[in-house]
Amino acid sequence: MSQVQSLEKSTRVNASMLPLFKGKMVRLTGKVVQVDKENGVFIVEASDGGQVAVLDNKNVTVKDPIVEVIGKVIEDNCISMATCVNMGCDLDLKLVNDVVNLIHDPRFFGKIF
Repeated sequence: MSQVQSLEKSTRVNASMLPLFKGKMVRLTGKVVQVDKENGVFIVEASDGGQVAVLDNKNVTVKDPIVEVIGKVIEDNCISMATCVNMGCDLDLKLVNDVVNLIHDPRFFGKIF
């Protein structure tokens, strides 16, 4: 499966949902709160307030304070980034979290989303 196909099959999650998606591609939206270029890691505060370490992909430019990281969950609070979408600086993360929770509501998950 190519990387593009994998990216198409990634679901949106928040930090608390990461343990359910170990080894799978996900989309995590949050605010970059710390960057450690030396170790190739940055910390994102996810839409639910949880902090997630993101293993940087040197071929991807993170330039906005809010990003959607697309990557594989490797630990409960760590994602290996494949790519990211720069989302600007004023995205309503509470609204993002509400959408993520709605997507994973058993009434809709797998039926609509």
